Amino acid sequence: MIYVKRNLKGVIWHSTAYISFVFMLIIFIAIIYKVVAMGLPALNLHLLTESTPPPGVTYGGLLNALVGSLLMVACALVLLIPIGLLTGTYLSLHKHERLSKFLQFLNDSLLSIPSIIIGLFIYSIVVLTMGHFSAIAGALALALVGLPIVIRGTQDVLTTLPPQLKEAGFALGAGEVRVVLGILYRSCKAGILSSFFLALARMLGETAPLLFTSLNNQFMSASLTQPIASLPVTIFQFAMSPDSNWQALAFAGAVLLMIVILVLSLLARFLLAKNK
Repeated sequence: MIYVKRNLKGVIWHSTAYISFVFMLIIFIAIIYKVVAMGLPALNLHLLTESTPPPGVTYGGLLNALVGSLLMVACALVLLIPIGLLTGTYLSLHKHERLSKFLQFLNDSLLSIPSIIIGLFIYSIVVLTMGHFSAIAGALALALVGLPIVIRGTQDVLTTLPPQLKEAGFALGAGEVRVVLGILYRSCKAGILSSFFLALARMLGETAPLLFTSLNNQFMSASLTQPIASLPVTIFQFAMSPDSNWQALAFAGAVLLMIVILVLSLLARFLLAKNK
């Protein structure tokens, strides 16, 4: 009787797991199919060579939005890579210290904070201080979104390394900086790079913090002190518009963004597998 109950529970839980998997797979395929079906007809070379059009016309692309997104993400990476790498290294090597525990708590909190809260924070301290929206504010918001991902990823891959690597470096007379740069980073560079790609994918898809920081721009702009277009915000605004051409551009931009994020995510998983 006991074995019958155990088998029955096993069948129920396995069936529930399989049904849940199939249900989530159907939802995922439906989303992909809808976005691709609506955006694929508008996915052409003009999307990458022309700026966003005014309403009521049948031409145009998303060049200014792509340039704005790449510019802000590049500035955000310049900020978060050294800070995230060094902080993650410190948390891995000195995890029992009081400061390390405090930083760990801050990073866990930042990782769970909604991105719109980060946008409001940057709006209050940067946008209001400058008196206008800007690409700098958008880059700072994106840096705060991607920073905890880099910190956590760096900390995790360094923690998986055997302690004998560090001890061997110290035994040879190398200092802590030399051991970290010459031994630890080289041993897990693929895992560290994967955290950068995951942060990049997260930042490219963020919309909420940019609504309060960089806003948007209908024209081409590369100024860091002025409002600038971004692909997620442009997709959001065009999708909400009654203009059919804007809606087509929004779905085409969504397909393009989905492809880029998928490639970055697969690349990150490949590097993680290689690191293991």
